[in-house]
This record gives sequence, C-alpha cells and structure tokens, in this order.
Amino acid sequence: MEEEQVVTQRELQLLPKSSSPTPASNSLSQPPNRPPPPLDLQLSINFRPTHPSPDCQIEALKRHAEEQMRLAAAEKAYAERVRELTKKETEMAEAEFARARLMWERAREEVERVEWVKEKATRKMSSTCIEITCQACRQRFRL
Repeated sequence: MEEEQVVTQRELQLLPKSSSPTPASNSLSQPPNRPPPPLDLQLSINFRPTHPSPDCQIEALKRHAEEQMRLAAAEKAYAERVRELTKKETEMAEAEFARARLMWERAREEVERVEWVKEKATRKMSSTCIEITCQACRQRFRL
C-alpha cells in the first residue's frame, strides 16, 4: 500500500505543471505560432533492494557448487597429468643416470687397464735400458 502511494506520487511528479485543469483547454488558449512552454520534468528513481526468492538462492548455490566441482575436477585432472609426466621424466632421468654410471665404470676400468699396461711397459723399458747402458748411465736411470 505504501509502495503504491510512492509510485503514484512519482507519476504525479512526472506530469507537466500547468495552471489549466485539462490539457485540451490549455492547447486552445495558446496562439498557434508560439512553441509550447518547456516541461518541467522531475525524475526520481527508487532502487528497492530486491530479495531473491529462496528458490532462486538455492538454484544459484547449486550452480555455484557445480561450477566449483567442475573446476576442482579440472584441477585434479591437470595435477594427475603433471604427476604422470613428472614420473615419466624421473624414470627417464634414472635410466640416463644408470647409463652414465655404467659408462663411467667402463671408462674407469679402461683407465686402470691402461695404467697397468703403462706401468708394465715402463718396467720392461727400464730393465732394457739398464742392460744397454754403461754403469754411469745406469745410475742416472735409477735416480
């Protein structure tokens, strides 16, 4: 009831202010060449807070929950994919590390073998040199 009065008062504010009771008699009193007087319109807007119905609120909450569930499922799928890729990369890195360790061990064995051959050749060479040289030179080789 109070809202109807407010709306009626606002409608009345929108009506032009004139001294004559009817618009027809007003238009007869003005000369035809003359423009009509400017209208004094006062607009007022009343924003009433709208309260959505409980059904609308429940639907909005349902939509929000569904959106959150969809986002959570997408994030879970993304995390699962990242975990799978990380696992594959870890396995590849471990395999590469195993190959590198095997190569390092083979290289170390090869170095040890080469050092053994070098030492054997050096001993043989020393003994051969000692047999060939004179007593003075032999002393130099031993130092």
